Amino acid sequence: MAAARSAVIAAFLLAVSARAGKYSREANEGLADAKRREAGEFRVVRLNQVWEKAQRLHLSAVKLAELHSDLKIQEKDELSWKKLKAEGLDEDGEKEAKLRRNLNVIMTKYGMNGKKDSHLTDTNYIKDGTESDTLNDPRLEKLWSKAKTSGKFSDEELDKLWREFKHHKEKIREYNILLETVSRTEDIHKNVINPSEENLVKEEVLHNKHRELKDKLRSINQGFERLRKVSHQGYDATSEFEEPRVIDLWDMAKSANFTEKELESFREELKHFEAKIEKHHHYQKQLEISHEKLKHIEGTGDKEHLNRNREKYAMLEEKTKELGYKVKKHLQDLSSRISQGLQHNEL
Repeated sequence: MAAARSAVIAAFLLAVSARAGKYSREANEGLADAKRREAGEFRVVRLNQVWEKAQRLHLSAVKLAELHSDLKIQEKDELSWKKLKAEGLDEDGEKEAKLRRNLNVIMTKYGMNGKKDSHLTDTNYIKDGTESDTLNDPRLEKLWSKAKTSGKFSDEELDKLWREFKHHKEKIREYNILLETVSRTEDIHKNVINPSEENLVKEEVLHNKHRELKDKLRSINQGFERLRKVSHQGYDATSEFEEPRVIDLWDMAKSANFTEKELESFREELKHFEAKIEKHHHYQKQLEISHEKLKHIEGTGDKEHLNRNREKYAMLEEKTKELGYKVKKHLQDLSSRISQGLQHNEL
């Protein structure tokens, strides 16, 4: 009897201990979350400042998630640069200059450079937008108009072609942002009267910027030729990629200095990359739908329903950010490999 009583007491104490452990763990996790929020979303102060500024802008849920992914890539690159700098491996300041340039591109892209940008209102994954949206380029508008009335495309193919046109428009926009950044740097550089060793370093930085511009311009020219060909002839039945960014990468890869085996391996990697992009697009659409639904429920006063939808929205938001980062990182890696292959061609 005493033994049984002791066993019951022991079980009770074990349960109390487990519950206390659970509460302690939850308290610690809550504290960790609070500390993370207090410390900021990012490990780089200026990126937290950009993110906090973005919260005050009227960006869509998808745009905010996209910005978060861009800032995560910037954070990764800045932390890598800090290690290089500590080891004395960025003496010419080229990588630091590229980081500043990339952050300027991000700020401009999301309308945080003081200039109003109508592009920020373009991203809506619920509405089609093919009739009301504009391409801001007479050549593109003319091609798109001909393609729509040619009778060579099904509705599904027209949607695919429209994504390619929109992607091309975005490439031109990003090129112009980079060109503006380079022009400002060169204007400052031309005002320096006495050449010095430091100025030779600046020349090297400018040369690398021009190389980046050259790569982007090459991609734009190739992309336009592709759009012109597809608009006039229709889609090739043997076309293996659907996503505009993947089509771009594949066209560039075929021009790079890859062996047949390397090219085949790259093709397979692009298939995996395209699947990753499609998954990201799915979550972007779900996030947009969830955001619209949340706005509707907020007006009903149904707290239980509201809390459930807030939880779902938070989950979709985190997943979209996570996938967005993975897509951008993968794109960065693939683009770097192609750029190296193209530079090898020029040697």
